[in-house]
Amino acid sequence: MDKTRNQEQKKGGRKPKESPAVFRYSISFTAEENAQFLSLFERSGMNVMAHFITACIFQKTIKTVKIDKAAMDYYMRLTTLYGQFRSVGVNYNQLVKILYRHFSEKKAAAFLFKLEKETKEMAALCKKIIQLTEEFEAEYLKKEG
Repeated sequence: MDKTRNQEQKKGGRKPKESPAVFRYSISFTAEENAQFLSLFERSGMNVMAHFITACIFQKTIKTVKIDKAAMDYYMRLTTLYGQFRSVGVNYNQLVKILYRHFSEKKAAAFLFKLEKETKEMAALCKKIIQLTEEFEAEYLKKEG
């Protein structure tokens, strides 16, 4: 009875592939060709080098992803700057209330005059930022269609 039981047990391991790849080829590159190959492989976003080579040989579509670090850095700094402008706006309102609450009308007006000058400079800076952002969008965020 034990012998029949052992014969009925299933074989362990993974299921065999329907069409296993059994043919192997070797290729040699120069240093320059290897650098170019590795660059193409990294841009493809594929995880397995063999799949990348097969896709190249049989002219399958290869996806390439290019990340521009300068553009990402600019975008991150622009986002941070926008957050800072929002906080300046909140602080501006609070400052005006505090000036009128703790100082005389004449003294508060003098401080507000100085604040107004700084605000005009900040508005000019904001216009420059908007111009740079539009240039950035025109150059890096082009929609192809």
